[in-house]
Amino acid sequence: MNANTRKLLFLSCVSILFNALYVSSSNTTNSLLLNCGSENEGTDADGRKWEPDAKYLGGNHPQARAQIQDSSILSDVPLMDARIFRSEATYKLPIKPQTRYFLRLYFYPSDYAGLNVSNSYFSVVAAGVTLLNNFSAPITAQALTFAYLVKEYSLAPIDSDTLSITFKPSDKAVDAFAFVNGIEVVPIPGDLFGSGIMTGFSDITIDAKDSNLETMYRLNVAGQYIAPNKDSGGLARNWYNDAPYLYGAAVGVNRMANKTVQINYADLPEYVAPVDVYQTARGMGPDSAMNLKFNLTWMFLVDANFTYIVRLHFCEFELTRSNQKGFNIYINNQTAQGGMEAADIIAWTGQIGKPTYKDYMISVNDRQGDDHIQVDLNPSTLYKPEYYDATLNGLEIFKMSDQKNNLAGPNPELSAMLTKALAEEKQKTFQSSGVGIEGAAGGAAGFCVVAAICIAVYQRKRRDPNVESHTSSWLPVYTNSYTSTSKSTISGKSTTSSHLSTLAQGLCRHFTLPEMKKATKNFDESNVIGVGGFGKVYKGIIDQNVKVAIKKSNPQSEQGVNEFQTEIEMLSKLRHKHLVSLIGFCEENEEMCLVYDYMALGTLREHLYNTKRPKLSWKRRLEICIGAARGLHYLHTGAQYTIIHRDVKTTNILLNENWVAKVSDFGLSKTGPNLDKGHVSTVVKGSFGYLDPEYFKRQQLTEKSDVYSFGVVLFEVLCARPALNPNLSKEQVSLADWALHCQRKGILEDIIDPHIKGKINPECLKKFAETAQKCLEEAGTERPSMGDVLWSLEFALQLQENSEGSRHSTQVESSDISGEILGNNHETNLDSDETGEIFSQIVNPKGR
Repeated sequence: MNANTRKLLFLSCVSILFNALYVSSSNTTNSLLLNCGSENEGTDADGRKWEPDAKYLGGNHPQARAQIQDSSILSDVPLMDARIFRSEATYKLPIKPQTRYFLRLYFYPSDYAGLNVSNSYFSVVAAGVTLLNNFSAPITAQALTFAYLVKEYSLAPIDSDTLSITFKPSDKAVDAFAFVNGIEVVPIPGDLFGSGIMTGFSDITIDAKDSNLETMYRLNVAGQYIAPNKDSGGLARNWYNDAPYLYGAAVGVNRMANKTVQINYADLPEYVAPVDVYQTARGMGPDSAMNLKFNLTWMFLVDANFTYIVRLHFCEFELTRSNQKGFNIYINNQTAQGGMEAADIIAWTGQIGKPTYKDYMISVNDRQGDDHIQVDLNPSTLYKPEYYDATLNGLEIFKMSDQKNNLAGPNPELSAMLTKALAEEKQKTFQSSGVGIEGAAGGAAGFCVVAAICIAVYQRKRRDPNVESHTSSWLPVYTNSYTSTSKSTISGKSTTSSHLSTLAQGLCRHFTLPEMKKATKNFDESNVIGVGGFGKVYKGIIDQNVKVAIKKSNPQSEQGVNEFQTEIEMLSKLRHKHLVSLIGFCEENEEMCLVYDYMALGTLREHLYNTKRPKLSWKRRLEICIGAARGLHYLHTGAQYTIIHRDVKTTNILLNENWVAKVSDFGLSKTGPNLDKGHVSTVVKGSFGYLDPEYFKRQQLTEKSDVYSFGVVLFEVLCARPALNPNLSKEQVSLADWALHCQRKGILEDIIDPHIKGKINPECLKKFAETAQKCLEEAGTERPSMGDVLWSLEFALQLQENSEGSRHSTQVESSDISGEILGNNHETNLDSDETGEIFSQIVNPKGR
């Protein structure tokens, strides 16, 4: 054999080996993504390629194009095209036998030409498993307040190289049809599911290896949203922040692994969860004595009469030895881990930085009206660990198929009370709008979203009669749940607004102009409680006795119109205890109004200086700062994309009658998919004195710009003086510059508000001042995250309370795992009508 022949043979062998490796790799990592109803290939917002579905589908089934694209849909693929089924139809998809797969079905229940999407009732069966039965995507989306749905299933291995997925219109509905916008099939390498312990029975385990599952929730606890293209193992999962599911006032603290700690999976497959999940955790705090007095609690709504796998992810990145921290885990008030077998992460893993997870099973039945899963963590005292604490890094909940191989749950239903209210609202909209049936339907659909939220509150009140009648502290409307990246009404064409998306209109109550005039006594000047670049803010009364703040946009102000749109698009997607709640809007006859919860105690600034009101105590100031920090932290981490407020200041931190702080005024807020690249280039906007100098110089906006502004707020709270005071000497005009100078010189106490001077614990003051100083670092990369700021402020409050011999007013007794809020029980010695008729930045009548 000559040299050339040997070289040719060698290259042939290498080629064969390479191809074999490629085929092997592709069999385990390649996914099948179908853009249903489209004739062309397309790329989604995460850069993944989708192919047409026709070659996998038998028969002739029409395609349709959505007539409206919701603002939450960042790419046409895979949601804007749909495959329509008037009769039973089956996809035949190639798979590898004996392999577990994720199956994801995408539904966008919008308007399609010639179709009434409200008639779409259908079932879906895959590999003999009933995934959906008499399913209505419009009803489900409205009830959950999502623009679109992504239903994810994990199908057990089958002995076939073909996966059959059958869509069948319902026989029970007139003109019923089925539709689907996208189908995704992703092979799961290895075995992601094994056996789990039945909660309440430590000696009973259930094997889930061959079970069919539906993903209900997947959370990166205390961490940011993780997009499909950043998931591990090529599984393309969405991981969402856990903040909306925290139950009660005690939310713990966010922790992040030190950069020196490397996450070492060892024998744990990396596809179990991405590194980012294990680098953040929610803990209870540094004060062991205080931690014994409350639980960390999460609450999730689920379908009754199913068994669920609750998977908890753990990774210890602070402690190094076993028995330094042990804690109990309860699921629906039953012990999952505790007593002699309390959770000890280092004992489980043997080393710092090594992840692990534990699976627990829980059966949820409707014998007592159960429709939720509650997860509680609290410190174990049995072995007297070094620290009384508990932590969690990630959480997933999977529904297991029943004995009939069924995973389908019922469509959401309105109670009789809410059905009646919906009918009344529909009739009211019809009569007042004069736009015919379509207008009434649009208004009713918007109300339906609110009604669905009320159902959740009603169900909770049924279990706990002492709970307050609002949603903000229990299960807030969330931009990112496991099924969607946003929420919207599915009302179709809008007849109420030319400026607002269907998303905004669906999530807000629509008021008529006569209602706004009645609420404000025809916008009487005596009801004006604020003026800004957008226009005036009025105090108003709706629904006979409900106080509200009504922001009326000035039609002549382009700034006002733009901020009106931004504010409603932002706040329509967000609900949080520490964000001002948007009730509704009015856009009629070129008049635009926004309706908010009335904040009886006005702005934070009103209680600091240039006011006749009693001065706030130091402890109350700390509590207000912590509340505002929680709201900002939610904006930065709780949504799919970081939301930057861009105008953080003391006049945009409002106080309700119980002194609960709420961040307001989102007219300048920015968000976008490119923030993970570091910044957004944008025209500089904000308020001088609070403006991030790095942002001002480079016009590159990051969440650290909010951190800078909040640092100014912290010094404003401490010193009780404006951020800018031109009447002072040159070096003292800017509070940020002057406070940093005094801090570095060690004379900060000289500029502290005399009302609180001498009443602050020295260690608390040191921690607070250090936190504010770090927020004002010149370079944004040197500033802490809002999560770190929040942790530092909570620690400062604990130092203050320890010195006073008191306990935190917002903590919950460890025996009280109902999540009852105790943080709003401060006595208020101010009459709300006389002292707090302020809504937004009204101390400065010129606005921004």
